Amino acid sequence: MGELLGERDNYADYLRSRREMFVAACEGLTPEQLALRSVPPSTMSLLGMVRHLAEVERVWFRRWLDGGDPERLWGPRGNDDDWNGAVGSQECVDEAWSAWRAEVAFAEGWLAAHDDMGAVVDADHHGRINVRDIVVHLVEEYAQHLGHADLLREVIDGRRSG
Repeated sequence: MGELLGERDNYADYLRSRREMFVAACEGLTPEQLALRSVPPSTMSLLGMVRHLAEVERVWFRRWLDGGDPERLWGPRGNDDDWNGAVGSQECVDEAWSAWRAEVAFAEGWLAAHDDMGAVVDADHHGRINVRDIVVHLVEEYAQHLGHADLLREVIDGRRSG
């Protein structure tokens, strides 16, 4: 049992550190800066990333791991409303961070309550997948977007993370 708890904690720590890096990439920016788009026709922005990552956390933890059927936070799947709706207002920023924090809190609570990283769930078109692989997928998702965030942040104010 102790081995499984250690494994869970290690994976949870990897994910937590990527989340912290993402928050740091967004710190100190105005709503307008957070909503600044990358190269057209891309709709990518740091604010869109906050919204997107809230949705990713929601789907993987509330739907696939917890077995719920949560509604999407921002429009139907495939509409890219998480990206397209990311406008440079304080209200939009507050809503995005609030949703992200709520989904992260749910995910961290779920992981703390479940010891078995090898437990298998049916994740629809992803097939049968274990908890460990889902957490690794989330680490990969954040890592991918951290690269995007670094580039966006450098364009916004010249700050580099490395």
